[in-house]
Amino acid sequence: MGTVALLGTGVMGAGMARNIAAAGLPLRVWNRTRAKAEPLADVGAVVAETAASAVDGAEIVVTMQFDADSVVAAIEAANPSAGMIWIQSATVGVDGTARLAELAAARGLVYVDAPVLGTRKPAEDGTLVVLASGPDDVQDRCAPVFDAIGSKTLWVGPAGNASRLKLVANLWVGVVTTGVAEALALAGSLGLDPQLFFRAVEGGALDAPYVHLKGGAMLADNYAPSFTMEGAAKDTRLIVDAASENGLDLPVARAVAERFATGVAAGHADLDMAATYLNYRAK
Repeated sequence: MGTVALLGTGVMGAGMARNIAAAGLPLRVWNRTRAKAEPLADVGAVVAETAASAVDGAEIVVTMQFDADSVVAAIEAANPSAGMIWIQSATVGVDGTARLAELAAARGLVYVDAPVLGTRKPAEDGTLVVLASGPDDVQDRCAPVFDAIGSKTLWVGPAGNASRLKLVANLWVGVVTTGVAEALALAGSLGLDPQLFFRAVEGGALDAPYVHLKGGAMLADNYAPSFTMEGAAKDTRLIVDAASENGLDLPVARAVAERFATGVAAGHADLDMAATYLNYRAK
């Protein structure tokens, strides 16, 4: 296939880029802070000086920024040609993806809404779950990219549906992470060894690998970012907003969003979302 241009080589984008290059796809990368993109030259990617030079003549442009505003800025800087496929993988919410779809239409781009499930390690391992939505006739052209970055691709209809499903999945992630933090905090406050919580649920219907992954990080004070507190706060805010706009009140989601926002305000924005546990330990 033709060249792939990937804009945004942060925690997620860098891992995606490595796997696209490893799959043998011609790849150009660009990041606002060039130093974050330069290591990708070691795997065969061309590190572009500008977003525009990254997408020049490419078949597909992939965006993986923080939010809708930063995606818009990247696309406007890149100025991709009409007819190019735009795979948009950042989590931008319902309103955000509608805004980006309008931008794509105005520029004559083929818009594929394709956020991913997974954090740093799945991005590095090429085992993300791709939630894709957009025109049926470009699925085959997108497949080499999706196969490179993910273990599964789920097409869910017209563009916008994938971003809706991403919010649903991220609500569950936020609830589980916050629930584990509160369970461990409660155990400690009751004079128990918090490790007993893991032993109590291990192997049963209440168990899940994610419980041990995030809970273990909490007890080890290991907050190296796989998915940052700032990102979790942004995503849960998008969830609450989307629910409200559709007449649904989600009190648990609102509480989870408040916990992540509290963590950001406490200076934990760049730590892993598991650092929500510090909201309780500080008391």
